[in-house]
Order: sequence, then structure tokens, then C-alpha cells
Amino acid sequence: MTLQKQVILFFFLWHLVISLHHRNILASGAGGKWELLVKSVGISAMHMQLLSNDRVVMFDRTDFGKSNISLPDGKCRNDNNDTALKVDCSAHSVEYDVLTNTVRPLMVLSDVWCSSGSVMADGSLIQTGGFNDGDRVIRSFQPCFDGCDWKEIPNGLIARRWYASNHLLPDGRQIIIGGRRQFNYEFYPKSPSFDDVYSLPFLVETNDPRIENNLYPFVFLNSDGNLFIFANNRAILFDYKTRKVAKTYPQISGGDPRCYPSTGSAVLLPLNNLQDPVVAAQVLVCGGAPKGSYLSGLNGQFVGALKTCARISINEPNAQWTMETMPSARVMGDMLVLPNGHVLIINGAALGTAGWESARNPVLNPVVYKPDNPLASRFEVQNPSTIPRMYHSTAVLVRDGRVLVGGSNPHALYEFGNNVLFPTELSLEAFSPSYLEPEYAKLRPKIIIPAPSSQMSILFGTRIKFRFSVTGTLNANMVKVTMVSPSFNTHSYSMNQRLLVLKNDNVTPAGRSTYEVKVTIPSSGNLAPAGYYIIFVVHQDIPSEGIWARLQ
Repeated sequence: MTLQKQVILFFFLWHLVISLHHRNILASGAGGKWELLVKSVGISAMHMQLLSNDRVVMFDRTDFGKSNISLPDGKCRNDNNDTALKVDCSAHSVEYDVLTNTVRPLMVLSDVWCSSGSVMADGSLIQTGGFNDGDRVIRSFQPCFDGCDWKEIPNGLIARRWYASNHLLPDGRQIIIGGRRQFNYEFYPKSPSFDDVYSLPFLVETNDPRIENNLYPFVFLNSDGNLFIFANNRAILFDYKTRKVAKTYPQISGGDPRCYPSTGSAVLLPLNNLQDPVVAAQVLVCGGAPKGSYLSGLNGQFVGALKTCARISINEPNAQWTMETMPSARVMGDMLVLPNGHVLIINGAALGTAGWESARNPVLNPVVYKPDNPLASRFEVQNPSTIPRMYHSTAVLVRDGRVLVGGSNPHALYEFGNNVLFPTELSLEAFSPSYLEPEYAKLRPKIIIPAPSSQMSILFGTRIKFRFSVTGTLNANMVKVTMVSPSFNTHSYSMNQRLLVLKNDNVTPAGRSTYEVKVTIPSSGNLAPAGYYIIFVVHQDIPSEGIWARLQ
């Protein structure tokens, strides 16, 4: 056996021992269930987006080489700019049908590597930028039930966008912010008033020229219509209409970076009391890597990831970060707001950073964060997966309350063999949070009207009635209705993610084990931009299956 193979074998066995030990010490008292859905979707799901037809579009990059799924009808992609294959008859994007557990290959032409996107008000996925011949391309995918595929607009972007972030705005446009060596933003679609690239000095101020620790900035639409933008280790509130900074927030305690490649994650916590003159909004940022970790990883020294979260009420006059400690350190973790308002932290590693071969010690146990609990009792460790989800892994919430988990490819090309610590992962799993366990079945609401299989149309400021059943004893004081936007997930950040707790009247009986609740839809696009949402009835933190609704 050569020395190189001996080293690889040592690290493989070391990783196995550490993973099993990690699993044994954290599984006690945990919740949640894992299920392997598809052994191979054919690609490594680097980007994922749930659409309003209960299908998930996934894609990785076109220059990985040949994938494990062929393009349909003998099609091939011919690209003289491709750095791996000039003629490629394999697919690098797929559509996964949640309801039938089937996969369909899609044809994306230009390189979508490390790109961004969000769903528009009409339900179409608008996806922007990428690498090489894809860095100025705008791509659209309109959901349908038969034969949809990608459409591309070459040079649709003014600036090259690679590692940028997108967000849907109240006026129906998307804002596209930053990217590698891009300290600016632009909009889609273009208009006479917004047809240029606009400077954002904050991205210059937060840039580390050696490693650019401000890529994939965390962007959230605040309840006042401004944008909360977090990069590196601090944030601003930005008025994109006047192009001025409305507020500057202090640096997170310790000053360690949280954005790519020191990849932490962030969420806008659930928006409550939507009728208040000033709606409180809080942002939670978790994980990341200490200063210098990325450069250390390039030299084979893998530094322990950050164990802290930072939380801030962004509309308070003197907003300050409050620090919290997670059960374990995590870099490249994904954070998703669940239908009941809890936050799931999933995927990632305990050592290193994002980047090729730059992390070790996968964190297999998800963690649930309960934002309304007392400060020292918010984290709950969940049961572990057996599949490491490292660099380029993803997670999205689907309508039945599960979380789909895919991807992981910390290599420059597809690596399926045993000669690497973490082979390219083509599988798709589902994590079912503990609210889906059988013991809670009697508490779980079932929406009767409107029918769960239907799509409803809702108008701003109107009142909507839901009829639901609960087979067990109902606690009417613990019923709420939530509205969740489907997010575009890549590189540990879910773009356009938000959850609103709708104002509801008293729950009233409507028959045997059947009840009605009326809720008020937000009246402002600042709270909820027009578009598609999933609405859930939640009882004692147990959500129903959701219903698609189009807000307009």
C-alpha cells in the first residue's frame, strides 16, 4: 500500500470513529426521523427550490464532468466554454416530484455554479448568475405538470454575479446583491428607473481581499420595507429606494466572520403581531468559522467551527446582538424556519470552512431552536443522519412538514470512489421533525376547507376562514395559522425565507372534532411580498399539512 493510500485510509477510519462517537453521545433523548428517498437523483443538489406544484428544482454546475443522469430524448449540451466537457449528454439539473418521489432530468445550458435566485410573484423561479459563461445569465423555470424546462437570457445581468444573494421585493422585482468582486446591486426585471448597477459601499467595508468573507450576504426584507443586509460580521438596514443606509448595527461579539467561505447561516425569525404600528423583526445568525480558518484549511489545518449564535431585534432604536451557545460547533449548516416557528439547523461540519477539501468532522445531528423558550433552553438536539452533508449540501421545507436534504460535494469534480474522505453525494433524504411522530397524531390538525390539494388565491388585508379537525383534545389557546414562503437554498443560506404568524380570531366548534378559525392576511407587501406561500394550521406546535396560497 502506498503512503498516499495509507493516509487516506487513516483519515477515513478516523472520520468513521469520530462520526460514530458523535452519533452515540448526541442521540440520547433526541427527536426526528430520517428516511432515504432516492439513492441517486443523478446530480449533487447544490441548489434547491420548492415550487408551487410540489416539485423541487435542483442543480449543481455544468463543469463537474458527466453526471449520473442523462438528458432526455438524446439531447446533448454543446458548450465550447465548458472547462470539463465540450459535449455533455448528461443533465446537471433535475426536477424532483415530492408527491410521486420521482426525478426528471432538465437541461440547463450555461454554468450555474454558485448562483442565486428566488421565486417571483407568478410562481416562476428566476435564477441569476453563476460561473464562466453563466455569470451574466438570467434563467427562468415556470412550474407546470408536463415538460417544463429552463429558459435562458444571455447577458440578462449587467454585472457578473457569482456568490450573490437575491430577494423578492414588495414591488415584485428581485434585488440581486453582491457576488465575487461585485460591491453593488441590481434589479430584475429592469425598468427605466432601475436599469443600472448601484454601488453598495458596505460590501467594500466588509470585504477581506484575501478571502472575500462577505459573499452570499444574508438579506432579509424588514417589516418597514428596508433590507437587512449582513456581511462578514456586521449588518446594515438599507433603503434601496433612496440608496441610503438607514441604520448601522454593531459588529457581532468576537468579530468572527459568518458569511462564505466562513459559512454560517441566518434566518429572519417569525413575524408576529402583524397589526402593530412597528412590527418587531429579529434575525438569528448561527455558526461560521473563526478568523483565519479558511487560509488554515488550505494548509491542512482544520480549525474548530464557531459554536455561537447571535440574535438581534433589528427595529429597536439601540439594537444589540445577544449571544447564545449551540450544543455543538457548526460551519456550513442550513437554517430553516419550520411551520411552527421553530428553526431547524441541519447539515455542515465541526472543523474547517467552505471550499474544496476544506472541512472535516461532519455534524450529523440536526438541532431545533425554539425562539420563544427561555434563553438557556432553546436548543434541542435531534436524531442523526448517517450521510455526511458537507460543502454544497442543501435543505428545503416541503408542504407536508418534512425537510428534504441533498447534495454534498467538497471536490472540484464528481468523486464517487473510495479515494476521498467524503464522496460526492447524489442521494436525497427527508428529515421528519418530531412533530410528525405518531405520538402527536391526535394533536395534529387536518385542514378540511380549503382542500389541502387545492391552491387558494388570497388578497392583501382580507379575512380567510379555515376549517380543520383534531381527533384529540383541542387546546383552542394554542392554535395559530402560519404562512411560509418557499426559499431558494444554496451554500447554507435560504434566500427569500420568511414565516408570518397571522392574526386569528377565537377558534369556534364546527362539528364533531371540527373547528373553524378566521385569520387576517397581511395588508402590506413589506410584510409579505405578493407571491406563493404555504399556509399551515398549527396546534400545540404540531402543524397540519400545508395549503398553497397565492397572495396578490
